[in-house]
Amino acid sequence: MAARAAAAAVDLAKISNLGLGKQTLAQISAFRKRADDAKRQLAQLKQQNTNVDFAHYNKVLRNKDVVSQAQKILSEFKPVTFDVQAQLKAIDAFEAKANIQDARSFDQLTVDDVVAARPEIGRTVDEMVKKGKWTTPGYDEKFGNLSAL
Repeated sequence: MAARAAAAAVDLAKISNLGLGKQTLAQISAFRKRADDAKRQLAQLKQQNTNVDFAHYNKVLRNKDVVSQAQKILSEFKPVTFDVQAQLKAIDAFEAKANIQDARSFDQLTVDDVVAARPEIGRTVDEMVKKGKWTTPGYDEKFGNLSAL
């Protein structure tokens, strides 16, 4: 339930004014366009008539058995319903535990906060320091070497 309410409260105009990069803004605008197109298409489909005129098909088709069989299948069709309350409760519990609304922003985190949240990072860094490794593997390949030497 909370996820649905959060999705309804997303202010894409405010997000686009956060000083994000060009590529991120392009992705957000593409997402916004796809979402608007999906909403428009859903509204159009909801307005369409979904009833089947079996009398018309009985007049047009010679094989009346096909029409009666299709009518029988359609009348017996029951959409499968799933009880998603357990999943919704799990999502709500996760959101409550995550405490996203009251969490500090990323730029306010300290190294101690990160190590407390993910102890394996602290162990990895300690191991790298013991071995005398002062660089992160793959960093230079991905971001380039920024050293002035």
